[in-house]
Amino acid sequence: MTTPQADDETIDAGEFGAWLLATLACLRGDGGAEVPCGDCVGCCVSSYFIPLRPGDHAARARVPPAALVDAPGQEAGHLMLGYGPTGECPMLDAGRCSIYADRPQTCRDYDCRIFAAAGIEAGGPERRVINQRVRAWRFSYRDDDARRAHAAVRAAAAFIRDRWQAFPGHCAPTAPTGIAVLALKAHAVFLDAATTSRPDTETARAIIRA
Repeated sequence: MTTPQADDETIDAGEFGAWLLATLACLRGDGGAEVPCGDCVGCCVSSYFIPLRPGDHAARARVPPAALVDAPGQEAGHLMLGYGPTGECPMLDAGRCSIYADRPQTCRDYDCRIFAAAGIEAGGPERRVINQRVRAWRFSYRDDDARRAHAAVRAAAAFIRDRWQAFPGHCAPTAPTGIAVLALKAHAVFLDAATTSRPDTETARAIIRA
């Protein structure tokens, strides 16, 4: 398992404006993420189910059947990698991914910088290692527009988290990943200074439309 980080350790998260554009492209399906994981295995020890996508042929060939579980709510054949009693992926070996070159696309795309961007943690105690990484990330900014964009993402995340009752049918996401992803997609709503003077229900509708 990865060595716990010191509370004051910082890690370069990259330039925010460039990261935001690349991440939004990934969320649209226009490209994969490039995540500087280094020796971090936070997401590998945090009780995540990992879906195997139709294109994950190499991963399917290397994952033993005993490590797979049916994906809830999906038809038979949609499988996921499970996790052990301590939250570890079964493909970890001596703290390293044993199928790294053939890991599923979900693992390739997972980027915990979304939580740092949104100003929230990835979850509770079961996400302890990821949360350490999230707190350590530090973005740089090429200009004031990038700073404003980051502030808008954080404002969007705070609104989604704290004012969920303003959304029609209370449809706002409540899980950290959902909050962070929606905040990224809808951050432009909070680039408009007039947003702060609008009714919450109007802002919520604008977020949904974004």
